Amino acid sequence: MKTIRDFDLKGKKVFIRVDFNVPLEGGVIQDDTRIIEALPTIEYALKAGGKVILCSHLGRPKGKRVPELSLKPVYEYLKSKLNVPVKYLEDIVGDVADKELANLKEGEILLLENVRFYEGETKNDPEFAKILSRFVDVYINDAFSVCHRAHASVVGVAQLAQERGIGFLTEKELKYLTRVIGRPERPLYAIVGGSKVSTKIGVLKNLLPRVDKLIIGGAMANTFLLAQGYNVGASLVEREYVEVAKEIIKEAKEQEVKIYLPVDVAVERGVEVVDVTLKEIEDGDIIYDIGEETIQYFSLALEGAKTVIWNGPLGYFEKEPFHYGTVSVARRVAGLPATTVAGGGDTLSALKLAGVLTAFSHTSTAGGAFLEYLEGKELPGLAVLK
Repeated sequence: MKTIRDFDLKGKKVFIRVDFNVPLEGGVIQDDTRIIEALPTIEYALKAGGKVILCSHLGRPKGKRVPELSLKPVYEYLKSKLNVPVKYLEDIVGDVADKELANLKEGEILLLENVRFYEGETKNDPEFAKILSRFVDVYINDAFSVCHRAHASVVGVAQLAQERGIGFLTEKELKYLTRVIGRPERPLYAIVGGSKVSTKIGVLKNLLPRVDKLIIGGAMANTFLLAQGYNVGASLVEREYVEVAKEIIKEAKEQEVKIYLPVDVAVERGVEVVDVTLKEIEDGDIIYDIGEETIQYFSLALEGAKTVIWNGPLGYFEKEPFHYGTVSVARRVAGLPATTVAGGGDTLSALKLAGVLTAFSHTSTAGGAFLEYLEGKELPGLAVLK
């Protein structure tokens, strides 16, 4: 794939697919991380004399105009952040759009309204892709987080562009992910958490031949504990995936990969939170976090790591005191002399809570794309750029 550096951008319409899917509250941006991450690519295109068109989605309006999901707050933010003219296009169809495009000058920005306000976006409709192609001389994908989506702004319009490549953020994502999956410095350890085994089967199976150790936490660990014959009380569990868990445990043994599961857990009993061993779990108990012994067990397991991949929290971190396990292990990983890569919205929120977000080598804002890449799937948004 080519990068934005490979093109002569002067005087050209540089269409950058960004991810400005930021949290809003009362029309105010609550977290500008995704916008900040996209700025290097935007600023490069501006300095190179490009006419920059920014395209993003926000939320899931399902092809309808939802005022609360307008990108107007992002427009106001960009105007205050960038020292260049920034314009905003409420409707990409019609004469007004053509006029704005014709008047766009080198070194200026035109932000398009939420692309998911149009039904053709998620359907990857060819006609809608043609409408978008009016804004394109050079197509740049700087939204790795949507590369698993075969949408018009990700695939359809890229197919129509003569010149297409990736921006600096997507390049950075791929640099770290290809390194940890394809050419990791060993030993390579993976931490996989979250609530469901069902959403991580592909990840677990693709990681097994690649990792030296696999640490499993979160509610998905309950299914593995059940597979080993432990009572998990009234905890969240996927009983229909117990056999899958057994199969993964068996495959790990055959491939000589050590799987680490919790040895004690934190449960809520009345108004108290108590750590109990696996044999002490009662029928009414709900597992919300890993216990103190497990924190030490996981921390010791991480010693000597040269590369660590992390996806998914190890407990119900959003609710105190059940953030303790995830936060403790996160701080341990952050202190390792290793390449550390984490991805997924919940994972990054947990690392932020632990105060170690910037201590990791790379944190991916992508959720679904990060998971599918770990599964070994080819992402349509990348395939079209090759």
